[in-house]
Amino acid sequence: MTFTNTECLRSRQDFPALTREIGSHPVAFLDGPGGTQVPHAVLDAIRASYVNRNANFDGRFRTSQDVGAAVNAARNAVADFLGAASGAEISFGANMTTLNFSLSHALVRTMQTGDEIVITELDHEANRGPWLNLRERGMVVREVKLKPSGHLDLDDFAKQITSRTRLVAMGLASNSLGTVTSVNLARKLCDDVGALLVVDAVHYAAHFPMDVKNLGADFLLCSAYKFYGPHIGILYSRSGLLDSLNPDYLCTQKSAAPYRIETGTLNHAAIAGVQACIDYLATWGTGDSRRAQIMSAMSDLHHYESELADYYYESIKSLPKVHVWGPGFDGSPRSPTVSLSVEKMMPETIAADLGAQGLQVWHGHFYALKVLEVLGLVDKGGLLRIGISMYNTRSEIDRLLTALETITKSLPS
Repeated sequence: MTFTNTECLRSRQDFPALTREIGSHPVAFLDGPGGTQVPHAVLDAIRASYVNRNANFDGRFRTSQDVGAAVNAARNAVADFLGAASGAEISFGANMTTLNFSLSHALVRTMQTGDEIVITELDHEANRGPWLNLRERGMVVREVKLKPSGHLDLDDFAKQITSRTRLVAMGLASNSLGTVTSVNLARKLCDDVGALLVVDAVHYAAHFPMDVKNLGADFLLCSAYKFYGPHIGILYSRSGLLDSLNPDYLCTQKSAAPYRIETGTLNHAAIAGVQACIDYLATWGTGDSRRAQIMSAMSDLHHYESELADYYYESIKSLPKVHVWGPGFDGSPRSPTVSLSVEKMMPETIAADLGAQGLQVWHGHFYALKVLEVLGLVDKGGLLRIGISMYNTRSEIDRLLTALETITKSLPS
């Protein structure tokens, strides 16, 4: 199946939020990077969990046993989504940030004063803050420079790796600029010095087929609410690694992977929604297994989203006083996320104007504050961002372009 405008229109029937209106304006959800809407299948799965499996697991009664089976089934679904070997490599948490803090606390216990951690200036704070905080524990944190083009400086990347490097933490794709990074280079640099690689795939996983084994990540994090699911954080740990760490956990907790880093009672209903969103995505693909169907679907969705984002990118470049940030759609990997700024106009003001017309976009730093610092945009209110999801249409983008053209043409020359 090829995902085209026809399939997009059909998919929209699955998302109840898309029927909303603001005044007389239909709502256009144009900021998938901030979180996507959810289909009926996810809502149904969450409700069914509360109705049929509202208990904790490990009890000797049917409802509890059903919860355990459902959580294990969700782990297996995520493994299929990411290309992991099994559900035993998949842990759940409140969100990616919480899991990454827990991971950083565990990994620092394997390090010594003066050991080095490498992060990048392109990353979301969820994959910067937990590592920067380890400076208090005597770690040295080095940063790979961001170029004005929105790409990482690969020469500088190589320079930041030393014999003391113990870990590299980087994102696969930028949620602010759409840049896709050179994770293969990062893996090679890590291998050269025996360092671990922690990958933030929160933005990437929503738009590309995932193959965590091919990426070579030791740990990889993502969030289901970016790909049509509920607010649940996901951690992939390469087989054997999590068992070798000492994360913060209670003595009464299961000590083996994948439970070892899961503190407290999990959100079982939301986890059921995670499986449902993955199964929903699989229905848009073809193949003789869920893994094959997911890969097919994500490939088709990526093509559709990229074409629509490219159309928007090329259109806004001609608007007066508009500056588009980040790489273009030149055939290199890029996410369907486009950010801009307008001369002498704050992004928040533009977002409010668009929001009154039902065009829901985001403004500011998107928790990628270092990007704005490097580009000199902090005092200018950051960026205005749109991100394409599977349910966005050409007509919604045309509405947005018309509104932006009206706004920019009203500015004094």
